Amino acid sequence: MTIDKPPENIRSALKRLTENGYAAYLVGGCVRDAIIGRAVRDWDIASSATPVDVRRLFKKTILTGERFGTVTVVLPGCTVEVTAFRTDGAYSDGRRPENVSFSTNLHEDLSRRDFTMNAMAAALSGELIDPFGGQKDIINRVIRCVGEPDARFSEDALRMFRALRFSAELGFDIEPEALASIRKNAAKAKLISAERIRDELEKTLLSQKPETAVEMIKTGLLAKYVNEAGEYPEIDKKLTAPPAEAAMRWSTFCAVMTENGTVSDASEFLRDMRLDAKTAKTCLTALSIGSFPGGGTEIKKLLAKHGEEAVRCAAAINDALRGGAALANTEEILSKGECCSLSTLAVSGSDLIAAGHKPGRELGKTLAMLLDHAIEHPEDNTRETLLAISSYH
Repeated sequence: MTIDKPPENIRSALKRLTENGYAAYLVGGCVRDAIIGRAVRDWDIASSATPVDVRRLFKKTILTGERFGTVTVVLPGCTVEVTAFRTDGAYSDGRRPENVSFSTNLHEDLSRRDFTMNAMAAALSGELIDPFGGQKDIINRVIRCVGEPDARFSEDALRMFRALRFSAELGFDIEPEALASIRKNAAKAKLISAERIRDELEKTLLSQKPETAVEMIKTGLLAKYVNEAGEYPEIDKKLTAPPAEAAMRWSTFCAVMTENGTVSDASEFLRDMRLDAKTAKTCLTALSIGSFPGGGTEIKKLLAKHGEEAVRCAAAINDALRGGAALANTEEILSKGECCSLSTLAVSGSDLIAAGHKPGRELGKTLAMLLDHAIEHPEDNTRETLLAISSYH
């Protein structure tokens, strides 16, 4: 089999390497995605050229991982990582090899990779090099380790999360031996930084099968951060209900896990996950809202108090846990452009000061009163009407 031609800039990089006597192949995720038919986001090259060779051949390079043989080549309109063929030394920390040895052997380089679908290479001609049956596993929609799963997961514990994340993104099954090995080696997840785990969990939550995040709990991979897994009735429907937006999926995941008892304290969980402050605040605000109102006026008051993002997340939580159309109702209100925040109020503090109001606390109270009025009576959200109302305050 051959894969479709990569972008011309990537082809030119491959050509320059091969014309100078080095073996060079597209490898890893770009080959996998090209075979699956997914859009390729990042192109990676493996080569017999060392980092010194690569820097000599290309005008602009960045040493992004010289210890591991990686140089980023800056091309017109894009970049490509060129990594020397290598074999890995011992993995004493469960994440990175203590040392690497550069090689001239493509097979040795592919044999150190995690899954068969990621252990393929493609030549400049498009010819596929697939020593471990990755193409067949893609056809069969199976995630299988290169070699013994215990060895692969012991080398790098993050690979266990990656297996589940790939399963969620691609809709593939994890080969039974690999899944059993994940359960067996789950305790090694404590070696992984919270930031790495957060990234894999978020990608899973944003995938087509966000319920796979529960498998991370059931297998024990998240044991450091959550309580023992309980029952998860209709979990797929609950987690797939909201749109694939980070704050919505995190909010819903926390709500479902808190209701289930798997997460004791959402604030502590999000802090432990090192979730960024803005998203964490949105999630916690959404979780604090509790019962979601059914009427449009009440929803607009929530929007005025908590902001659009938090209220949309709260609506998504409501739909996931209790059913209904809270998010659709909220979106409809927002689409109408009716006043539900000071930014959409037809007058500002400056307008009121110009009309004779004094700056200070009373001015804020007047603005809040006008906002409440505009929410209750959207037809009155005009500068003239609101200034007239303010004159009586």
